[in-house]
Amino acid sequence: MSEDDFAVEPIEGLPELLPKGEVILWQGRPNWLRLTIESLNLWWVIGYFGLLAAWRFLTVIDYMPLGTAFSASIPFLFVAAFVGLLLCGVGYIQAKATLYTITNRRVVMRIGAALTLTLNLPFTKIDNAAVAKKRGGFGNIAFETSGDTKFSFFVLWPHARSWYFGKPQPTLKCIPDIEKVSSILGQAAKSRIIEKDNHTQPSAPRVGMVTN
Repeated sequence: MSEDDFAVEPIEGLPELLPKGEVILWQGRPNWLRLTIESLNLWWVIGYFGLLAAWRFLTVIDYMPLGTAFSASIPFLFVAAFVGLLLCGVGYIQAKATLYTITNRRVVMRIGAALTLTLNLPFTKIDNAAVAKKRGGFGNIAFETSGDTKFSFFVLWPHARSWYFGKPQPTLKCIPDIEKVSSILGQAAKSRIIEKDNHTQPSAPRVGMVTN
């Protein structure tokens, strides 16, 4: 299901040429800012240092002049800005290194900035696809795979469904125009179920909406 991808890609986002009869229906990347906010918890981290700055200010204001108390809390704000910029850089690099692909037969996820991996998820290995809509038309699509298909949460991160550690779910994260993409996925799954392969009809994944 996964392999190291160090070779030059014959098609961007894919480790090899498509077999006969397979076509690309959609390709896209995560929105880097949304990925930074959602997966790297940008606002939570900045808020944490903001609280430290406020705590520092309140603990020294009683025995220091106002200006001095404010100056004592400024270092925490600088740290917040630095860490925020660092997280934005990581999110940008992660998003640029990622490419999601939906074909008429599978979902392919090229992920990883330092170590590039390509995950091939045939529709026959996907039991369910959970679509989570976010504000601004963005959203996630998490894939519940069949029992014999296992992944490591830390290998998938940040392209994993949040809080699903027991059985991690590969996830198309922070993709724009989520309704269009989920429709493409749903139509591809429906088409796959009626495609005959040696008189066998593979089951298609269920595409459902969730709120998380």
